[in-house]
Amino acid sequence: MATITVLLERTRAGDGAAREELFAACYDELKRLARARLRGGGRNTVLDTTALVHESYLRFINSGRLRAEDRHAFFAYASRVMRSVIVDSARERLAECRGGNAVHVTLTTHIADGVSADEEAIIRVHEALEVLEAAEPRLAKVVEMRYFGGYSDEEIAETLGVTDRTVRRDWLKAKLMLDVALK
Repeated sequence: MATITVLLERTRAGDGAAREELFAACYDELKRLARARLRGGGRNTVLDTTALVHESYLRFINSGRLRAEDRHAFFAYASRVMRSVIVDSARERLAECRGGNAVHVTLTTHIADGVSADEEAIIRVHEALEVLEAAEPRLAKVVEMRYFGGYSDEEIAETLGVTDRTVRRDWLKAKLMLDVALK
């Protein structure tokens, strides 16, 4: 089987078979990322590891373009897509709990009982991360890769081309900034 970088090059050149090979070659690592993201249960009650990987793959296919040059960039991109899937799923669940497209018949004070605090937290973190991204893009990347991708400091450092000490400092700074934004 070809290396991930070669498969990425072939995929960017329009080779559909390479796209399938890329997915097969990365499947276990993508499942590890998804498992890390969904670890602790309750972060998302609808998605499981396999569903998150497959939904991310479908979004990758439907986008028609790949912006990754190497293995690390690909998994950073996959992390971002997983974030998008998780956030969209949480939004859908919240919309359902708020009535969605249903016809409202009666008003009850128990309607919010089915809303998971974890789903609301995902949306709040996503919105705070967008604010952080506008102010400090690298800090947002560190948070995204660590929180939504489950990457280690060393993996983040290698992907971003900085030292792992810089990643740790960025993580601390980002946590402080997000803490303020989430209050």
